[in-house]
Amino acid sequence: MNTTLTTTRGQHEHPPQHVHIKELHPVRRVGLLDRIALHVGVALIKWGRRPYPLESRERRADRIEQYFARLAREESARRLLLLTLPPR
Repeated sequence: MNTTLTTTRGQHEHPPQHVHIKELHPVRRVGLLDRIALHVGVALIKWGRRPYPLESRERRADRIEQYFARLAREESARRLLLLTLPPR
């Protein structure tokens, strides 16, 4: 290759304009209502993603055992009631 490229940047603005930084980006303040809405939104997202405790296997097994024991007690009470009531 016989081409040599320059390392300096060329000027692309015709004619060159001098722009102040303040004119490019005007300062905008966030209002109180917007800040409150932002804080409430972030709080809702955090609350929605909060961890909740999972039930352990032992506790779940105990709960199921208690449920079946209650069903057995209710069935025995129903059977005892049917056996002790006078016939119709």
